[in-house]
Amino acid sequence: MTHLDDRTLTSSGFYVSAEAPIHSDNPVPTPQSPPPDILRCAYMELVVEDLARSRNFYVDVLGLYVTSEDAESVYLRSTEEFIHHNLVLRRGPVAAVAAFSYRVRTPEDLDKAVAFYTELGCEVRREPGGFTQGIGDSVRVVDPLGFPYEFFHATEHVERLSWRYDLHTPGELVRLDHFNQVTPDVPRAVKFMQDLGFRVTEDIQDDAGTVYAAWMRRKPTVHDTAMTGGDGPRMHHMAWSTHEKHNILAICDKLGALRISDCIERGPGRHGVSNAFYLYLRDPDGHRVEIYTQDYYTGDPDNPVVTWDVHDNQRRDWWGNPVVPSWYTEASLVLDLDGNPQPVVARTDDSEMEVTVGADGFSYTRKEDAEDGALQGFKLGETL
Repeated sequence: MTHLDDRTLTSSGFYVSAEAPIHSDNPVPTPQSPPPDILRCAYMELVVEDLARSRNFYVDVLGLYVTSEDAESVYLRSTEEFIHHNLVLRRGPVAAVAAFSYRVRTPEDLDKAVAFYTELGCEVRREPGGFTQGIGDSVRVVDPLGFPYEFFHATEHVERLSWRYDLHTPGELVRLDHFNQVTPDVPRAVKFMQDLGFRVTEDIQDDAGTVYAAWMRRKPTVHDTAMTGGDGPRMHHMAWSTHEKHNILAICDKLGALRISDCIERGPGRHGVSNAFYLYLRDPDGHRVEIYTQDYYTGDPDNPVVTWDVHDNQRRDWWGNPVVPSWYTEASLVLDLDGNPQPVVARTDDSEMEVTVGADGFSYTRKEDAEDGALQGFKLGETL
């Protein structure tokens, strides 16, 4: 692993290194069995309390397309998708995440998934007919971090709607981009995901080596999932890509016109981490949804890892705008394989919110100001 002194400071204010400068003192044992070959994040199964209200939010407001539906569930996909769905809304008693689902390269990778997680002592279930409509042979597990994961290869193909410009809206959502997971021990989560074949693209740390978040990918973008430090296991958000930032602005205008702008939690803005333009929304059940565009390619094997100082005021928002407290503290429950909420474990490492915006915290826009004790450029008055 790269150590903190092996990083190179860039002209943009963050550091780069050859490998992720993250080390776990409490790693999940690495299985002898090889991991499944994961292609990308493919869909999320969300449990919602009011199916009709959630359908309205995702279909009538955000413009996702209905592949199929019945009295208990709605299957949705984005414009460029050709597999059956990217999102399942399922009626249930507790709003939560039932599955983070990944597509694997071959049917044989499902055998690898069973062996990999069985060796770790995880609960593993396999359903040859699939756990949801349109998906074939699938494996679901509760991983060592407490998250419900699914792996599948076989899927029903549906029409890709990229050429149906007559259907497109100004805020068109074109693909599912990533998940974001909340976990108490980020280095432990990173090490486990690396064993599963993920690579770190960016992370947030302090000078003492405390890791506050890490972004990890299988497809050649900034991430398929991120591990955010906090009480968990919980789901922080799922993210959908648009083609351009003007699509995100159109969504904001639509939300305003519908008089539902209160579902906007953060943004629009541009992240420092990932360099992407963003908007965060809360759906009717409180599940967080990010609309996301313009991150960068990461597919080369020597793609450098970016590390941000936790006190850099531009890490979360490149324009230096403050992060609302709910973004740090609130997240969705996740379920076990029987549909019961997983217990939430408190984070014991430092909290990113507390070390940057609390009474004893600080942040900076210019590093030299922080070193001089000036702390200029931090918009403290708007933070809480």
